[in-house]
Amino acid sequence: MKATDVAERLEAWTDCGVNLCSGQFSDRSAVLDRAAHLQVTRSVLIASSVEESADVIALAESESGCIATVGIHPHQAKDAPADYIPALRQLAQHANVRAVGECGLDYNRNFSPPADQRRVFAAQVALAVELELPLYLHERDALADHLAILSEHKGQLPPLFVHCFTQGPEALGEYLALDAYIGVTGWACDERRGEALRRAVPLIPDNRLLLETDAPYLIPRTIRPKPSSRVNEPRWLPEIAATVATLRNTTAKELARLTTSNAQAFFGEWPVREVICAPC
Repeated sequence: MKATDVAERLEAWTDCGVNLCSGQFSDRSAVLDRAAHLQVTRSVLIASSVEESADVIALAESESGCIATVGIHPHQAKDAPADYIPALRQLAQHANVRAVGECGLDYNRNFSPPADQRRVFAAQVALAVELELPLYLHERDALADHLAILSEHKGQLPPLFVHCFTQGPEALGEYLALDAYIGVTGWACDERRGEALRRAVPLIPDNRLLLETDAPYLIPRTIRPKPSSRVNEPRWLPEIAATVATLRNTTAKELARLTTSNAQAFFGEWPVREVICAPC
């Protein structure tokens, strides 16, 4: 099954993770229009800092089919301003903000010291609990500490979304025990490092599966012919879906219906982006 099959275009897709403020995107409207031509008509724009949180809110206001998150990525934890929680609290009042994050722990690269990561993550978890907003989570090689911080609010946690899940069945079980939603990216299309994830994908409950590109990162390796650019875009979400559908022994049409329904259950409903120009 290929992402270009006509059957895969019968339902609208939702990309639950787009870094649209990335400098790798020179024309953000064109990126979203190219996606809409492949029926990727809703996008969640991710923030990684206070400044970017304001930027994604502005984009969600100006670009149809988009909603936003507000938060501080673990890579940026060491640079969080002193007033980051009041700033995020104020930004979160915007109607287009649907989650706190991307926040969490990343011990894979440790661009910020682990102690700073834990401090900033714990504060954002507390903020999400206070505001009753879903948590948009990032975790790499930090499962035990990640779960420990979340467990401090056991019984009070809002809905959780594990963004760009890359691990295997054991870690999946830990997150499902928290009733978390699980985001699958082009990592599943990578035969070199995606083996554990590919074993976990069939085990994700139907009502907890979400799809995302994490664009401009993680372009699917299965795209044929190979694109000239290595910049990932939301338009490649159906390519990820093709792999996920095969792993789950389902159809693309059913997967589109299922994952879009799950996205609306988690983030709330929002209008689609209409196709208004010729393909770019």
